[in-house]
Amino acid sequence: MSLLATRIFPIITVDRSAGKPLHQQVYDGYRDAILRGDLRPGQKIPSSRELASEINISRFPVLHAYEQLMAEGYFDSQVGSGTFISATLPEQMMSSERYASGREAPLSGRRTVSRRATLYPHFERKAHLRVFGAFGVHQPAFDQFPFQIWSSLVARHSRNPHASAIHNINPLGSERFREEICAYLRTSRAVKCDPDQIMIVSGSQQALDITTRVLLDAGDSVIVEEPGYGLERALLAASGCRLKLVPVDNEGMDVMQGFRLYPEAKAAFVTPSHQYPLGSTMSATRRLLLLNWARISGTWIIEDDYDSEYRFDTRPIASLQGLDVNSRVIYIGTFSKILFPSLRIGYIVIPRDLVDHFLSVRFTMDIFPPYLYQEVLADFMSLGHFGRHIRKMRQIYSTRRSTLIDCLQTEFGDKLSVHGAAAGMHVAVTLPEGFDDHAIADRATRDRLWLVPLSPTYAGTRPRNGFILGFGSTANEQIPSAVKRMRSIIFG
Repeated sequence: MSLLATRIFPIITVDRSAGKPLHQQVYDGYRDAILRGDLRPGQKIPSSRELASEINISRFPVLHAYEQLMAEGYFDSQVGSGTFISATLPEQMMSSERYASGREAPLSGRRTVSRRATLYPHFERKAHLRVFGAFGVHQPAFDQFPFQIWSSLVARHSRNPHASAIHNINPLGSERFREEICAYLRTSRAVKCDPDQIMIVSGSQQALDITTRVLLDAGDSVIVEEPGYGLERALLAASGCRLKLVPVDNEGMDVMQGFRLYPEAKAAFVTPSHQYPLGSTMSATRRLLLLNWARISGTWIIEDDYDSEYRFDTRPIASLQGLDVNSRVIYIGTFSKILFPSLRIGYIVIPRDLVDHFLSVRFTMDIFPPYLYQEVLADFMSLGHFGRHIRKMRQIYSTRRSTLIDCLQTEFGDKLSVHGAAAGMHVAVTLPEGFDDHAIADRATRDRLWLVPLSPTYAGTRPRNGFILGFGSTANEQIPSAVKRMRSIIFG
C-alpha cells in the first residue's frame, strides 16, 4: 500500500528560521530518507500540493525541490500515475549500511589514481588551524598594508570595470598590468624584458608548474639547491624529473660542483638573490659561471626571485636574468610576499623564443588569469602606492630583523647559528647536534610560536636541525618575549 493511499507522509521537516532555503530543506529531507532506505524504489510520494499543505508552506518550494530530485534521478514521474522513488538508484546499494552505522561504508572495487598523484606531498586539511603566532614564515605585516586605498581601487574596478577586464582573453594577462610590472622590474631588478615577455600566473608555484611543463620531460635531470624549497622539489619529482642535489654555502649554490657531478642536467632551479631557506646570496663569480655553463651546455636556469625587494645592509642585488646575454634564464616573481599571500598573483619573464610554448601550455591549463586584481594592481603601481609600500616595509622589516638578531644573540649566544640575515623576511637558525626540530616545533605551537623546522628542507641524508624564523608579521615589541619563550622551549 502506498504512502498516498494511507495518507502517511514521509517525515519532511522545515525550519523557517534556518538560513537554508525551504526548497533545499525539502530536497535534503527526501534525499536523506532515500539514502537511509526509509523510502524504497518504486514507492509513491505525495503530490507537491499535498506535501505543501502537510508541512504548511507554499507549493513553489516543493515544486522546486521535486524538479531537482527528478533531474538527479531520485524521483520518476509517470503520466497519469504520479511521482515515485526511482527504481534504479546507484547509491541505494551502499547507502543503507552507511547511514545505519553512522559512518562511511567500506568502498569496494578498484580505486586507482595516477602515480603522479601519489608523489605529491600530503596536504594537511587542518593546516589553516595551525597557530598563527610569532615567526610565521612568508607572512607580511598585514596591519601595515594600505587596505583603505586597496579597497577603494577594488570598488572602483568592480563598479565600472574596463571592457578588457570583462571580454579580453589573453593567456599572458592584462597588458596594462604587464607594462607596470615591466617598468618596475627594469628599474628595481635590472631585468631585461618587454611586456609581451611577461605572463601573469597564480603565484610562483603555478609559475614553476608551467615552466616545468614547457622545458622538461620525465627522466630529465634537474639541479636543485640543498637545502631548498620543498614544494618545488615535489612538483619536479611528480613530473618525473630526476633531482640532483647541489649544496649551498655562504656564496649560494656550489655551481662548480653541480657542473662536475651533473653535466647532463637540463635545468637548474636557483634562488640567487636570497637563497631559501639559508638566505645566502650567490656571489658574482658563481653567477657568471652558472650563466656561462648554461650557454655552453644548453641548460635552462629558473631564477625564483621570491623576496628580493627587502635587502637591508646594501642595495638590492641585481637579478641573474639581467646578466644573461643568451636568454637562458626564466625569471619568476610574486606579489604574495610584498602584499598578502591570498592575492595569489605572480609572473614569469620568458625568453622571446619560448613565449609561444608558454602560451600553449597556459591556455591548455586554465586559459587566462582572472583580471580584476590585475587591474587593481596596475592602478596600485601606477599611482605610486606600490613603491611607497615597499619603502615603508623595508624600514619596518629592517627594524624587526635587527631586533630579532640582537635577541637571538642575547638569549642563545653561541648555542645556535644564524644564517641569511642580510635580506628577506626570514632568518634560518641551526641547532647543535642532538636536537629534534620537529618535536620542538610541535611543543612551540602550544605557546603560540610558529617555528618552521629546517630539516625537511633537506632532501639528502644529512639534514641539519634548526628553524626558519619569519619576522615580517611579528611586531617589534613582541620579538624579545617570543625569543625568550623559544629558548625556554628548546632548552627546557
